[in-house]
Amino acid sequence: MSSQRRPTRASLIWASAPAPAVPAYRPRARGESEFGAPAATPEPVTAESARPTPATTEPAPQARGQRIRPRPPSRAAGADAAKRTARQTKRVGVAAAEPRQAPGPSGQHPLTDRDGNARLQRYEERIKTAFDRIVPVLKQISALQHESDFEQQAQSIARAELGFDLPGYMLADAWVTQLDLRRLFAWCVFETYGRMTDDFFANDPLGGREVRDFDRFLQDCGFHQLDVTPCADGRLAHAISYVLRLPCGAVRRKPYAGGLFDVENTVSKWGEVELGRFREGVPNTADAPTRYLKSVIYHYSSVDPHHQGCAAHGSNDAAAAQAALDRLLAFRQSVENGFCCGASVALLLIGLDTDTDAIRVHVPDGQGHMDLTQSVDALKVHAITRDLDPTAARARVAELIKAHAPATADPGMLRLVARLIENNLSQIDYVRQVHGGHYADVGHAERFMGVGIGFEEIQLRNLTYFAYLYTVEEGAADLDVGRKIFGGLNVSRGLPIPIVIRFDYHGGVPGARERAVTRCRRLDAALAGRFTDLADRGLLHRLLVVRDSDAGAGIEVVGSSLNAPAAGGH
Repeated sequence: MSSQRRPTRASLIWASAPAPAVPAYRPRARGESEFGAPAATPEPVTAESARPTPATTEPAPQARGQRIRPRPPSRAAGADAAKRTARQTKRVGVAAAEPRQAPGPSGQHPLTDRDGNARLQRYEERIKTAFDRIVPVLKQISALQHESDFEQQAQSIARAELGFDLPGYMLADAWVTQLDLRRLFAWCVFETYGRMTDDFFANDPLGGREVRDFDRFLQDCGFHQLDVTPCADGRLAHAISYVLRLPCGAVRRKPYAGGLFDVENTVSKWGEVELGRFREGVPNTADAPTRYLKSVIYHYSSVDPHHQGCAAHGSNDAAAAQAALDRLLAFRQSVENGFCCGASVALLLIGLDTDTDAIRVHVPDGQGHMDLTQSVDALKVHAITRDLDPTAARARVAELIKAHAPATADPGMLRLVARLIENNLSQIDYVRQVHGGHYADVGHAERFMGVGIGFEEIQLRNLTYFAYLYTVEEGAADLDVGRKIFGGLNVSRGLPIPIVIRFDYHGGVPGARERAVTRCRRLDAALAGRFTDLADRGLLHRLLVVRDSDAGAGIEVVGSSLNAPAAGGH
């Protein structure tokens, strides 16, 4: 750990006039866990506290981690009155130095992208409504299954409410036997998923392919690749397009439970990127002074910290952060041991509150070391800068990040962190405006499970639980977490667990498609064997798809547990 650190507080201070309240946020003392101590009294913003902390002598050890509480009014009243007068004078000085204006509509931050928020809201509502409409529609259809014209009525309702026809073979025998609503539910989920995916790749509704500007900015910051591992928890599925507001086509995203990414796989990807720079000059030439940036996003809950944090770490925020940092360091060490010095690898650790979508960034020092007790909290940056004009707010954000980062932090890294924090300010306002400050579904509410390799089109919170794997054996832990989640969401209500098995492949590689199809079928058989108790009761259904990632097209369905039964014959 670098010893050259600017002596600062452990996290950003609160403003004296905070933005609309959100649950359970407060400054943290150095060395204190996010929820490990009683709430401290917020400090007012004064001329000293509002400006970046100067490089002065470190406080005495016994003073660290403590907040000085105001004295009772009965003690030294005259001295306290004098201090209050001095503080008021300083506040006047701050107001003169930093002109203030009324906050934007609904108290939004001046840097909030309101048009972007409206576009993202339309997309979220359209996609999630399509999934959430399935159960009410099936209930309506179920009530008609003994009508003489049941099939016609069912198809009419499905076309009007869901936008597609139902499979005729699932409806045809309803007059003889009970309508198999479990199979019909899974079929509707898979059909809705396919339509969403086709729209994503055909129309780019989130602008994920608009990568040129961000690629240029990233290289200007000193990085040629951004590789992000969020936790596989569905509450982080929107981390790229919503939380960080980055074009998904410019970022390598591969979620793992608990953020515990596969080090060997990431080293292989690093080697692939570096070879591309040597052989093709993509994304830049090998002599460019840029680095491969690996980041992990761990998560925590401000509403219910002891139950809705990261399940892989027992809702222990400190353990989640430490495990993510350890995995990052292991990746860098692997590159150094196998190839060269660590100059070509940079690391970044980000925490995400899954209730408010606010991030906190642990900024590394010049050697790439990060202190888990030091972070830049976007929620507090929002509170401090929300009343400034856009130009002043952007400058103030940069000041605050520099003031709360290690003294030796790389300037390019500071620029990138400033962009991430600024982007996240829009998402903070998005959650406040659209979801009332924090999400109603503080826990899991995923609609289906995604298993295999791919799924770049999943950019919505709580839409999908990911289990990235090639075989059931290597992903057993992630699969078991998924079963537990959907045991509560679906099985407890008599609904099946819908699983999309997906393998993307490079169409330019001979035999790649055939191998992807084989992997899908092998994984399908293994899932049915591992969860036999569910499959035998019709509580587990799978859709098998592949996709040529080189072609940029949509998915290709290659199998399903819902296929029509074979016709009788000799």
